[in-house]
Amino acid sequence: MKDVEGGDHERQGTLWSAAAHIVAAVIGSGVLALAWSVAQLGWIVGPVVLFGFSCVTYYSSTLLANCYRFPEAINGTINRSYIDAVRSYLGPRKVFFCGCAQYVNLWGTLVGYTITASTSMIAVRRANCFHRHGHGARCDASGSMYMVAFGVFQLILSQLPSLENITWLSVVAVATSFGYSFISLGLCIGKWVSHGDFRGTLAGATDGSSGDKAFNVLLALGNMAFSYTFADVLIEIQDTLKSPPPENKTMKKATFYGLGLSTIFYLSLGCIGYAAFGNDAPGNILTGFGFYEPFWLVDIANICVIVHLIGAYQVYAQPIFFRFENYIASRWPEAKFIHTTYYVRVPFTEVGSLSFTLSKLVLRTIFIMFTTLVAMLLPFFNAVLGLIGALGFWPLSVYFPVGMHMAQKKIRRGAPKWFLLQGLSFLCLLISLAASIGSVADIVHNLKVAAPFKTVY
Repeated sequence: MKDVEGGDHERQGTLWSAAAHIVAAVIGSGVLALAWSVAQLGWIVGPVVLFGFSCVTYYSSTLLANCYRFPEAINGTINRSYIDAVRSYLGPRKVFFCGCAQYVNLWGTLVGYTITASTSMIAVRRANCFHRHGHGARCDASGSMYMVAFGVFQLILSQLPSLENITWLSVVAVATSFGYSFISLGLCIGKWVSHGDFRGTLAGATDGSSGDKAFNVLLALGNMAFSYTFADVLIEIQDTLKSPPPENKTMKKATFYGLGLSTIFYLSLGCIGYAAFGNDAPGNILTGFGFYEPFWLVDIANICVIVHLIGAYQVYAQPIFFRFENYIASRWPEAKFIHTTYYVRVPFTEVGSLSFTLSKLVLRTIFIMFTTLVAMLLPFFNAVLGLIGALGFWPLSVYFPVGMHMAQKKIRRGAPKWFLLQGLSFLCLLISLAASIGSVADIVHNLKVAAPFKTVY
């Protein structure tokens, strides 16, 4: 791990650019489920839990920021990625577990993005149908067709060279994520003002049996955890910061501002959405048809969701492609299937020609087809988001940062701080396990009433 202060890796990031990156990483499609999540927990527990996730995420992020350098937080050798920090502080044995957690979380996010994008496509079609034929019209649509369309589009994008370096892709994704987030907040405010009631109860939604209530509470925890996931990109964001001042100090301030702003927005959307809809808050605030009018604004918000997820899908998929393709290239250095480059002319464009290898064409196609297939088999927005959040929260946001902090500070087993940190990690593990149980239970319940490939919205 070479400490490169300039040259081929120029770091000119500031406090405010890092805070902006954090807000962009945190605020995403998870905001669409916050009103429903608060509704399951009620007026007291809902906001408290949402704020609690923010506090835990902030604390673990400050621990992780100190692990950017090894063995010291200020003068050590730079770790360029999350997995490099784990390798430096915890050794090679933990790297495999970390890699599994990271890449399963990345792949699960791709499944969730496919489901979310397809439901937004359907919502655009249904909103226009309701506007033309009335709110009581039958405007059913199949989700599988839209998932296939989204998968085909991602298949084409995945073959473009150096897509991970195209800056405009991230810029558009960030702009559209803010677009649909603020439109959702505005629509909730309008709904709340229109009826003037402060809906909801202290205990939250009570429809169904006590067992259903318990599973929905656990699922809500998973959705909230998903909303705060950004630990796996924190060190990459920190790697953009210039020094001096020390990167870890700048990153801690950026995390405070970025997470603070995100938390204020989350509490606003979750609580105002709950006040607007009460215990009937939809699972997805934009596709559950809590709003019929203005239909064009709902359409714009859902189109923003689609555009955001088109770009975000590739941002999350590229690390998987990169890691797997590098592995097979080193494993079979002489294979023509892997290393022979082909060129295809692209007429009427400035590109000239596109280059590709057969391995890239075949393997990326298989990967995206498989991801789309899983999304078609499990087209359940809240349940899948909850499961992704539950699986990624404890290992990436708590377990590894706490472990690296104890290794860095040489905290001995049995010391008071050791017990406190292990207690925090164990508590978050229980939350992740409980949220996973709730998500899996919801998926199983939905599979009993939903035929594969025939889900109709």
